[in-house]
Amino acid sequence: MAVRFLCARTLCLALVLGAMGSAPALAQKELPAPPGKEQKKLPEAPAKLPKVDRTKNLDFLFGALKAAPDEASAKHVEARIWAIWIQTPSDTASLLMARAKTAVDAKKIDVAIKLLDSVIKLRPDYIEAWNRRATLYYMQNDYARSLADIREVLIREPRHFGALAGLGMIMQEVGDEKRALDAYRKALAVNPYLEKIPDQVKALTEKVEGRDI
Repeated sequence: MAVRFLCARTLCLALVLGAMGSAPALAQKELPAPPGKEQKKLPEAPAKLPKVDRTKNLDFLFGALKAAPDEASAKHVEARIWAIWIQTPSDTASLLMARAKTAVDAKKIDVAIKLLDSVIKLRPDYIEAWNRRATLYYMQNDYARSLADIREVLIREPRHFGALAGLGMIMQEVGDEKRALDAYRKALAVNPYLEKIPDQVKALTEKVEGRDI
């Protein structure tokens, strides 16, 4: 069921842009959820991931991702990055994350969110807990909370292409095509082979900046 919430579009932007720079606080007004919105998810890790060393240098992998010669190579590197992000920092966090997934599979979204609340309280440095909770809030059309969690992801990892793509999706859905385009471009700068994002950039570029003469 969609969650009704109060959030001005500019205030939502302020939540996220705090991770990238300052934004003025503005007055609130009601921003309804889009009617008939499909239950989509923000970009998440693929189902199958390779085993990786937790100490693997992410800087090296991001460099390899950006320089990948083709999509197959990029997807291989992308999976390794996701594998590092997803590795749980403790047995307790691992158990809670597993229970949250079970709750999502059973369509008990509120239960899953409470479990992720516990993970975040226990290990606020664990990026994937923030990212998954952002996804669940997005599924509920609660863009304000989803954006707040995306902000936390980007504070901890500004190169998180999943969060950047998710930011673009939300901005596009609330009608802020300029900021959607900016978020998508940042995501592609990190991961040039993200699915569907290049098409979104092309379409939004024509809308926001116009066609080349």
